[in-house]
Amino acid sequence: MSRIGKKPIDIPKGVEIDIKNNIVTAKGKLGALSLALGSGIEAVKEDEQLLVKPESKTKQGMANFGLYRSLLNNIVQGVSQGFTKKLKIIGVGYRANLKGNNLEILIGYSNPVLVQAPEGISFEVPDNTTIIVKGIDKQQVGKIAADIRDLRRPEPYKGKGIRYENEYVKRKVGKAAITATTGQ
Repeated sequence: MSRIGKKPIDIPKGVEIDIKNNIVTAKGKLGALSLALGSGIEAVKEDEQLLVKPESKTKQGMANFGLYRSLLNNIVQGVSQGFTKKLKIIGVGYRANLKGNNLEILIGYSNPVLVQAPEGISFEVPDNTTIIVKGIDKQQVGKIAADIRDLRRPEPYKGKGIRYENEYVKRKVGKAAITATTGQ
């Protein structure tokens, strides 16, 4: 039995939950999201809490029990608070700025890279080396942040590139340091 699946989901004020035909819809101040529950999973609203229950104790039903509870929790949190991912750009001449709703990034290529904001996602650039990706769908925010990071992954020798805010990049020793210590 999943320990995560047993926990009830607290519904904050201002969030409406609607359950019809095994589809859970959450509406809040930031927008609306819905999730179709898989077979063997049932969602029940009691007072100000949302409970996830397996319909049967089959192997697949128990495996999906905690997963759907986490997905429903992300939906409730997304429509009430939203999600953010912060990226840092490191490198001489590397910078980002907004062009309307889109993000323009200069990261060492001959032309700037333009990242278009999909529906439900917004970008913020507080300074020219910080990018904040915001949205209500946790999966979409993470995917867009990962796509931006993949434009120029941090390299291990100088650490240049785009990385998550608190990401640690293990640095390697260059050729010059190896020959200096061996004397060759």
